[in-house]
Amino acid sequence: MLRARRNLYPAYGTPRPNSSLLLCLHTTKKSAVVPVMMNEALGYLEKRQKRDPSFTYEVLVVDDGSKDQTSKVAFKYCQKYGSDKVRVLTLVKNRGKGGAVKMGVFSSRGEKILMADADGATKFPDVEKLEKGLNDLQPWPDHMAIACGSRAHLEKESVAQRSYFRTLLMYGFHFLVWFLCVKGIRDTQCGFKLLTREAASRTFSSLHIERWAFDVELLYIAQFFKIPIVEVAVNWTEIEGSKLVPFWSWLQMGRDLLFIRLRYLTGAWRLEHTAKTN
Repeated sequence: MLRARRNLYPAYGTPRPNSSLLLCLHTTKKSAVVPVMMNEALGYLEKRQKRDPSFTYEVLVVDDGSKDQTSKVAFKYCQKYGSDKVRVLTLVKNRGKGGAVKMGVFSSRGEKILMADADGATKFPDVEKLEKGLNDLQPWPDHMAIACGSRAHLEKESVAQRSYFRTLLMYGFHFLVWFLCVKGIRDTQCGFKLLTREAASRTFSSLHIERWAFDVELLYIAQFFKIPIVEVAVNWTEIEGSKLVPFWSWLQMGRDLLFIRLRYLTGAWRLEHTAKTN
């Protein structure tokens, strides 16, 4: 019996030089905002490819077990632009933002991997700022480097608009991040991050946290392995409905910070300097 032949997507870690960027959109019940981000991102990427034919990209939308039409909406872009440029990864169960992004990273094929939230709070053309920041870090040790989008320059403005309670929670979280896990990075939670393929492999393969505090563990791992990190100011807009529920979400994130510190300190979680990238 003859078997149908099919072309499989290359696995993560398989060299694919004609795929230079990945946009990993984490989505949960955001079908209404997906078109806004996708139109902006794909419009920019298509124009950039016309200016520079050597530039290639892929967009991977990760639907984190949403109950709405997120995947259906995203598939329309796959049909329009082709599966080589747009792919959709639909998770059966909600894994949390960290778990969804991790699945997206390990399904990606890009030389550089860009993480971005589906709400479009950060303007997509700012990816060029991250690329410049990444290039300024060269030479990259073992081809590893990370550029983090940052809203720290907007802190004074955000404080003026927040209630005293939310401001207190924000400063308390920043202190815990600095005291327990990550030093030298003012904004760990901005969802706009660009990683080299090797840096993504080294950090995400050791990641445990699957909820909102995963960024902190990601940067904790990166600093352990002495991966160069640069913080780059980006434009950012508050999107209605995209904020965390203040008290309980911050409490959960604070708990995760303690878990990160204690589990690595006690050896429950281990990082080995001899770990190899894929």
